[in-house]
Amino acid sequence: MRGVAAFIAGLVFGIGLLVAGMANPAKVLAFLDIAGLWDPSLALVMASAIGVALLPLQWSRRQQRALLGGTMQMPNARQLDKRLILGSLTFGAGWGIAGICPGPALVLLPLGYWQISLFVVAMLMGMGVFAVLERRRG
Repeated sequence: MRGVAAFIAGLVFGIGLLVAGMANPAKVLAFLDIAGLWDPSLALVMASAIGVALLPLQWSRRQQRALLGGTMQMPNARQLDKRLILGSLTFGAGWGIAGICPGPALVLLPLGYWQISLFVVAMLMGMGVFAVLERRRG
């Protein structure tokens, strides 16, 4: 059941990315171009997503178990640390350079663009480097 729920959630997420234009690198780069021809439409998408998630998030914080029976896993870290800031800067720089982030890249991967394939390979390599560094750290 969890696999089916995960598939449906991923499918809805991917369709939402396509409909909202978040899988279009040109649209993302236009959103990030505040000093040029700024396209604010993705800000509306982000604000809408926050609005839609607000009530379910508040509800989930009061639950002991997830809807499918697993334990509820909510983030509890509240402090800004060097790792969070560096990770955010790295993610933002990559998003600004490529105009794409991991979710939309996976949505676009079946289209066969070599640039998206290269992005996904680089993303997986980065995840591998992170895993190695985490093992050494711990």
